[in-house]
Amino acid sequence: MQRMKFVVGGVLILAAVIFLIVTSTQSTAEYFLTVDEVSAKGAQVVNKNVRLSGAVIGQTIAYDPSTLTLTFDVAHVPGDQALIEDEGGLAEVLHAAVTDPGRAHVKVVYVGPKPDLLRNEAQAIMTGQMKSDGIFYADELLLKCPTRYEEAVPEQAASG
Repeated sequence: MQRMKFVVGGVLILAAVIFLIVTSTQSTAEYFLTVDEVSAKGAQVVNKNVRLSGAVIGQTIAYDPSTLTLTFDVAHVPGDQALIEDEGGLAEVLHAAVTDPGRAHVKVVYVGPKPDLLRNEAQAIMTGQMKSDGIFYADELLLKCPTRYEEAVPEQAASG
């Protein structure tokens, strides 16, 4: 009888741990989407937490320092790393994305300080929500400028 209590108690504890893991994973799960995928999903992603990636179109960047409001457009970049490599690497893919007028794009609004790496052809990875007005409201903004790192590699290799 004593042993049965331990077994039942252990099973209940294990079930509680599994339940907590599943519910916390579901509540923090986010979609990782490209601009084309956001466009294709339409209303399915409206008001949902989403992580979106795209190439910054430089001429669309506007910043209001009095309200800390930053707006810019991002163009579609493939999400598949193998496809990016096949197309010549990230720098080439970002350049092609911003120079192709037929490429799908999304307007982004972010409130916060203007990041130093925000420039034409930077890769933007944003977490936020797509609203019914078709604008992506970013809560978090991460920027990657591959040309900056590619230029630094030969210098680092030469000094090493």
